[in-house]
Amino acid sequence: MTLATATERSGREEPRGRRPGRDQRAGRDGAAWFLVLPALIPILILSVGPLLYGIALAFTDAQSGRTRSTQWIGTLNFQDLVHDTLFWDSFRIGLLWAVGVTVPQFVLALGLALLLNENLRMRWLARALAIIPWAMPEVVVGIMWRLVYSPDAGILNETLRDLGLGDGRDWLTGLATALPAVIVVGVWAGMPQTTVALLAGLQNTPQELHEAAALDGAGAWRRFRTVTWPALRPVALSITALNFIWNFNSFALVYVLTSGGPGGRTRLPMLFAYEEAFRYGQFGYAAAMGCVMVAVVSVILACYLVGRLRGGEDT
Repeated sequence: MTLATATERSGREEPRGRRPGRDQRAGRDGAAWFLVLPALIPILILSVGPLLYGIALAFTDAQSGRTRSTQWIGTLNFQDLVHDTLFWDSFRIGLLWAVGVTVPQFVLALGLALLLNENLRMRWLARALAIIPWAMPEVVVGIMWRLVYSPDAGILNETLRDLGLGDGRDWLTGLATALPAVIVVGVWAGMPQTTVALLAGLQNTPQELHEAAALDGAGAWRRFRTVTWPALRPVALSITALNFIWNFNSFALVYVLTSGGPGGRTRLPMLFAYEEAFRYGQFGYAAAMGCVMVAVVSVILACYLVGRLRGGEDT
């Protein structure tokens, strides 16, 4: 091979390990965006678009009626919202509902997940029965529990009468019992998804760690505290944060059970915004309520993500 031939070949061939050029990277990025578009377009149309429209609507006096013109009023809706005691009462009820459902939901689901993780007979059947409430629509769950709580022929009151514990009561219309009764339904309906998530976390825990702890003489509680819970903590934090957000934004279940009554004792923020928009036609004011709820959920998500990032750095 002559020097000229070697020089010509070296000019044509690219050296090994050379990074792709700007044009090649741009082509790859374009191909990636092309593949993402089928999933991205529905999100933009059905989620991001309505969210931005709702935020814009909160700064207007939009009301129902075709002949009414919509005017830009700035932050007037938010100023009225600050002094709206009914909304803040519903906000307080929403927090009580979210905490009252999320905490028992997690505790009961953790116990059920630990039980289903054991080598029991007919375990497959128990797991199938445990997720039945998850497979039922919220409207069906609400109708079913209305029958359970029925004051005349409900299963709960009939059982109390048979046990000699009183003549029963109307659980969903009593001022003192409506919210606790609805919370019980929320715990029952949402517990399966928490159980499934925790059970998956338990099954990913290495069995060798439990065996080693048992050989060291650790009891059941100590094995749970030193082996099971550290491995389960990321899953527990994730599902608890998601459950709180889902419960705070609940609508269908409470609407079917009580429609926010009696006397607003179960009127969650979503129900209050729904009534303002579709019963009283105050679309702009209802959109302002939605913006406040979105802000609250965003703060909760931010706290959760910061906690997860710090936990990742610590590990």
